[in-house]
Amino acid sequence: MTHRLDRSLQVSALSRVEGEGAMRLVTAGGRVESVALEIYEPPRFFEALLRGRTMGEVTDITARICGICPVAYQMSACHAMEDACGTNIPVPIQDLRRLLYCGEWISSHALHIYLLHAPDFLGYDSVVELAQAHRPLVERGLRLKKAGNAILQTVGGRAIHPVNVRLGGFYRSPSRAELQELAVTLRSALDDALATVRWVAGFDFPDFAHEHEYLALVSPGCYAIESGVPTTDRGLSFPVRDFESHVIEEQVPHSTALHARLAGRGRYLTGPLARYSLSQQWLSPLARMAAAQAGLGETCRNPFRSIVVRAVETVYAVEEALRLIDGYVPPQPAHVDLIPLSGKGFGATEAPRGTLFHRYEISASGDIVSARITPPTSQNQAAIEDDLRLFAGPRLELDDHELAHACESAIRCYDPCISCATHFLELTVERRL
Repeated sequence: MTHRLDRSLQVSALSRVEGEGAMRLVTAGGRVESVALEIYEPPRFFEALLRGRTMGEVTDITARICGICPVAYQMSACHAMEDACGTNIPVPIQDLRRLLYCGEWISSHALHIYLLHAPDFLGYDSVVELAQAHRPLVERGLRLKKAGNAILQTVGGRAIHPVNVRLGGFYRSPSRAELQELAVTLRSALDDALATVRWVAGFDFPDFAHEHEYLALVSPGCYAIESGVPTTDRGLSFPVRDFESHVIEEQVPHSTALHARLAGRGRYLTGPLARYSLSQQWLSPLARMAAAQAGLGETCRNPFRSIVVRAVETVYAVEEALRLIDGYVPPQPAHVDLIPLSGKGFGATEAPRGTLFHRYEISASGDIVSARITPPTSQNQAAIEDDLRLFAGPRLELDDHELAHACESAIRCYDPCISCATHFLELTVERRL
């Protein structure tokens, strides 16, 4: 360690992260005094942009929040609007929505595992370097992502910002023949997904664990994706409509993104580790076997091993997509009409990165009066800061380059979302004697 009263470590452009922000780590007497993710990306004001729009526009507008998980935003918005209007959605449409969501999980998880996170464990600075040394590995990841994109294209109309989603269902239902073509691709993708679990299970993971309260949607009998009840691993459970009573968002001085906490309980973590720990018993037998062979127990508290959990979820999503295709009957009609009612509606789904909550108030004419969107990564910021504090403490003897790389790798464990302003571009470490 360099013993100076002030020491600053600046990283102007971190690799394999997106968004704008900074992190400041302050040490005193050889101990970490504070860690702050200083998110400075300008607010995007989607909640304000929605006010005054018609409720039918919500799926196309909210999809633009994220190019990687647009389905999550569309589905949460649909649930909230349908809740406000008291509309029940037929099971065939629900199944088609779940199939679309599986496509997003496959595509997003493959992107994170192969292109963003795996290079950290294998000693490469980028996926380009990884591809030069291990081309077949990267090609496997791209095949998986392509399989997920194929579902998004076929069911959603296109792979990015799907255009076939509407309130009450879809503009059109794909034919059985179209989905059977997908099944051929997905059967090959299942082999790639299982190979991915075996591959990432062999990585060298830092010895690190946290004790955050886990929150995820739970749907007894199946692994929650597009619906469920918000539940924690410490006994808290509440209806989606009570989300804002339990999850408190607050502004902090060092971030343009809000921090969330559980009322009376403090910070918590949502995402794959929470989903797996709360619902692993409802994974498919093949996914459970893959998890067991990868060394995952009934819960996982090492954020670095989240890459294994994502790989297991990818196996499940591919299997679930195949199951839904096998039993598919095109819903006729492809949607149900919503009759506007003055009131509020609430919706939540499991984005690849965690629980995503929407609340809308609409008028009797169907105009949006107010909107509230709570993305998963903003919920995770406090937990990420705490993990960085605990993780960096035993590693302060590292030089600037090594410490920066370690902190960057730790941030990437959470697969922070591009559009939720939870990535950072500059890291400042201030050391004081």
